Amino acid sequence: MFAIIGIIVVFGAVAAGYLMEHGNLKVLVQPAELLIIGGAASGTVLIANPLHVLKHIVSGMTGVFKGSKFTRERYLASLKLAYQLLNKARRQGLMSLESDIEEPDKSQIFSQDPDFLKSAHVRNFFCDSMRMAISGVEAFELDQLLELDMEVLHHDATEPVASLTTVADSLPGLGIVAAVLGVVITMQALGGPPEEIGRKVAAALVGTFLGILLCYGLVGPMASTWPRLPIKSVHISRCCES
Repeated sequence: MFAIIGIIVVFGAVAAGYLMEHGNLKVLVQPAELLIIGGAASGTVLIANPLHVLKHIVSGMTGVFKGSKFTRERYLASLKLAYQLLNKARRQGLMSLESDIEEPDKSQIFSQDPDFLKSAHVRNFFCDSMRMAISGVEAFELDQLLELDMEVLHHDATEPVASLTTVADSLPGLGIVAAVLGVVITMQALGGPPEEIGRKVAAALVGTFLGILLCYGLVGPMASTWPRLPIKSVHISRCCES
């Protein structure tokens, strides 16, 4: 919600200030400049990222506007779930958790928290950790494996953020590219009517304006507020292989 309000404030303030100086909004509507900048930026994303990162960039866009789903209530529900599971282990022994860990979808305890079951990375991380505890892994080794697993999850979660930040950094340069092309077109129009030359110069300058505005007013802030969620389920076995 706040992201939407922020975007409206950014573009609204820019447009309002421009109109206060008696600017013409029609001059800023340059589809060709936007196509050059947006198309080139999209192409850099396709070049620099594998398919699974592209999918999570698209899906993560909704998270920017909806906000994080890990609220205070969500954390309290997770703590209650862990308490019930550990309380069962205290009364019946660790081996009693084996059926819950191996088949969480059929567990009576896990079924009390549907959000936990829907979140694949949280469910797998918790179940993998408990599975190692049941199997008798030493506390020190378990701690090291959990740290490694979280590092892998963190790395995966930051891949879309890093990609979006790179796009934001490239937008001013792509705006210059659009402006240079506009200048080239302007040079071709030399000798023509002054108003025609002025229109082409204005269109060229709009390219630089759009590149900077999209960088610092939209894509950059979106990258900083990107939902910090692991983008794929990573098991302890994968960590050990690495």
